[in-house]
Amino acid sequence: MRIISALAIAAAAGAGVFLFITRPTNLPADALDGLTADATRGETAFYAAGCASCHIAPGDESEGPAVLSGGQSFPSDFGEFLAPNISPDPSHGIGGWNAMDLANAMIHGVSPNGQHYYPAFPYATYTRVNLQDVVDLKAYLDTLPASDTPSQPHNVSFPFNIRRSVGGWKWLFMDDAWIMPANTPELERGRYLVEAMGHCGECHTPRNALGAMDTAQWLGGAPDPSGRGTIPDITPDKLTWSEGDLNYYFETGFTPDYDSVGGHMAHVVENLSRLAPEDRAAITTYLKALP
Repeated sequence: MRIISALAIAAAAGAGVFLFITRPTNLPADALDGLTADATRGETAFYAAGCASCHIAPGDESEGPAVLSGGQSFPSDFGEFLAPNISPDPSHGIGGWNAMDLANAMIHGVSPNGQHYYPAFPYATYTRVNLQDVVDLKAYLDTLPASDTPSQPHNVSFPFNIRRSVGGWKWLFMDDAWIMPANTPELERGRYLVEAMGHCGECHTPRNALGAMDTAQWLGGAPDPSGRGTIPDITPDKLTWSEGDLNYYFETGFTPDYDSVGGHMAHVVENLSRLAPEDRAAITTYLKALP
């Protein structure tokens, strides 16, 4: 009887620890106090964060303001994730969200109804984003066309479909510390654009068995989740282009070998081309400063 009681107590304690560790957490209620939204600044944040790269419809090559209806597929070892509609539609998009909702999604990976998002949404990187940029980004997103296309469910099987367990993943791997030191304003800006807004490490850094980035091999290249080829190492040992070559590539998509950007990176370069020249130069400075 005592053994059964002890096991019951241990099980209850274990369940309590699990529920505590895996609970969704939000920003303090006053986190955005004093911040005023600016949609013009938000446009810069939009391109720096690459929102359209993932959230436009598959194959959408239309001109004009981005329609963020979602639907692109992102395969992984844990299942297939489909980008949701984040247009200003109040029913199918995020038109009903406020800035705090977006901040909690980006910084903590938590939905307005208190559910964990899967880390296919790169909040493990966005957790470093400053709140002013989030407030500005929401103001800009609200200016874009609304789409009534419903978001599609992810194709994730057991046990990875247990949302509560994502809280354990966050407890193990979420970290808002910077990867590389920065000792100049330009390097600090480049670090912010690469390690936070641009979430470059999400593709260019290898992952461990649980899908977390291995920051000891930061930007050292990784297998393509599609199973076709690899995503390149962009540390200075492998990416030997000059600073001028990199800046030109980020602006135009043309490589020093007279080739042009393709695949998903084409969307990334499209976003980078819309940043200020000094921002592209800051990214180059950061990449050249990597160990």
